[in-house]
Amino acid sequence: MRIVRYSRDGIESYGILSGSGRVTDLPQLADLKRRTVPHSLEGLISLGSSGEGFVESLIGELSGLSASQRRKITIKESSVVLRAPIVSPSKIVCLGLNYRDHAEEGGVAVPDEPVIFLKPRTAIIGPGEPIVKPCFVKELDYEVELAILISKRGRDIPVSQAKDFIFGYAVFNDVSARDIQFKDKQWTRGKSFDTFAPIGPCIATAKQIGDPNNLGMRTWVNGELRQSSSTKRMVFNVYEVVYHLSRVMTLEPCDIIATGTPAGVAAFMKPERKFLEPGNIVEVEIDGIGTLRNPVVQQ
Repeated sequence: MRIVRYSRDGIESYGILSGSGRVTDLPQLADLKRRTVPHSLEGLISLGSSGEGFVESLIGELSGLSASQRRKITIKESSVVLRAPIVSPSKIVCLGLNYRDHAEEGGVAVPDEPVIFLKPRTAIIGPGEPIVKPCFVKELDYEVELAILISKRGRDIPVSQAKDFIFGYAVFNDVSARDIQFKDKQWTRGKSFDTFAPIGPCIATAKQIGDPNNLGMRTWVNGELRQSSSTKRMVFNVYEVVYHLSRVMTLEPCDIIATGTPAGVAAFMKPERKFLEPGNIVEVEIDGIGTLRNPVVQQ
């Protein structure tokens, strides 16, 4: 299942995005069936695997609706505005240098333990929303990443149990001001500006994705392919990431974990570095999830 948060005519809701490009509104479907669902997508995620099972059973009841009832709760994707699926996580944890080829292109050693940093939730934007380039940032960069959405509270989670703590996955763009990042020698300021955490366009549930450690991923800027890789090239795979992070901090429902980016970022392009500029369109895509598009604008 691909779950989206969306707005239509100023009203926000959430639902299931089908392959035919229609959104089934889950709260409205629950009302028709006299069943109760959480008021928000965050609430659904916090139910974990039971939440996914509940949604599956609810979707199974679509066949029992009349044509007029289906029209009421099923909307064309083109008629809605997709939003960031998560807007208020307790934390956004990011990994640096988690792809061997990215470490190599930057001329640094592959880490023997995860390199982590945090982004504030105020950096989150959704599909179609603009990435804002501050006037004093000269080197704005993109990074396609697989984002993990945590479903339940946990600490010291074994690798063998990590999948039980994952609700699903989304596409993430770890936007970075490289000039500030490299000047500071640590990454918080250069990666924490408002709009520097695009996420979406949906959450693909863990059950739908199956193996998250072999997903193709790509970045285009104005149609030019910049990154093309696979999550199988991670230094620490999805389940190892959850294990390592949970040894440091308690993971909580709706936490976002951005698992790092492969080679192909603008900062290390040769012979010419091609940083993002106002007017650019950035598209980051992961197989089984979708494509997240955002324009770049000047502050």
